[in-house]
Amino acid sequence: MLKDQEQFEREERAKRLVMARKNAGFAGPKAIVDRFGWNANVYKAHESGRNGFGIADAKKYAKAFKVNLNWLQFGTGDALDPEERPVSVADVPKISWVSAGQLTDQAPITDFSEFPTVAALDLPDGDWIALEVEGNSMNKISPPGSIIFVNRRDKRLAPNALYVVADETGAATYKRYRPNDNPPFQPASYEDVPPPQFQGAVTIIGRVRRSVIEM
Repeated sequence: MLKDQEQFEREERAKRLVMARKNAGFAGPKAIVDRFGWNANVYKAHESGRNGFGIADAKKYAKAFKVNLNWLQFGTGDALDPEERPVSVADVPKISWVSAGQLTDQAPITDFSEFPTVAALDLPDGDWIALEVEGNSMNKISPPGSIIFVNRRDKRLAPNALYVVADETGAATYKRYRPNDNPPFQPASYEDVPPPQFQGAVTIIGRVRRSVIEM
C-alpha cells in the first residue's frame, strides 16, 4: 500500500510539473532545458513521473515557472501565488535501526550524506533522523511501516513520551517511557508484546516527536 501511495503521489506531482511548465509558456521539455540548462533526461523523468523529485528540485522548478512551491510539491495552496509563504521542509536522513544503534558508539555516525532522505514539514529546530518502524510493539502509536522523526537534541525524559534508545550492544528500539515500570521503556501495543531486555546501560538516542503513516 505504501508503494502504491508513493507512486500515486509521484505521478500527481509530475502532472503538476507539466501544468506549471505549460502555464509558463514552454511548449515542451526541450524548450525548458535549453532555457535553464538542466539535464534533459533528469527533467523528462520528473515530468513523466518515472522518477520522483525532492524539495530541492521542487524549489528550482517553482522559481523557474513562477508557481507556488506548496502547490507543486504537495498539491496545496494557490498554484499561481508564488509569494505565498512556503512551508518549512527539511530533508531528514532516513537511517536503519542498526545505524541508529551505532549512534551510541565512541565514534558515532556524524556524516549522514550517504543516507537517503525523507521530507518533513514544519519540524521545529533540532538534530533530526528518521526511522521506519518495524514490528508491532508500538502499533498503538506507530503501525509497522510508519516513519518516526527523532530529535537527537531532545533527550530529556518525560513520562509517557516516546524515545529511541539503545543498549550497550548497539541494539536500538523505539518505546514509551514509563518511569514506574521495569524496564522504564515499554511497548505501546494492541498485542501482548514483552518489554525489551536491555544489555547494560541504556542510552537515549532522541525523542520521537512525529510519527507518519501513509494510508
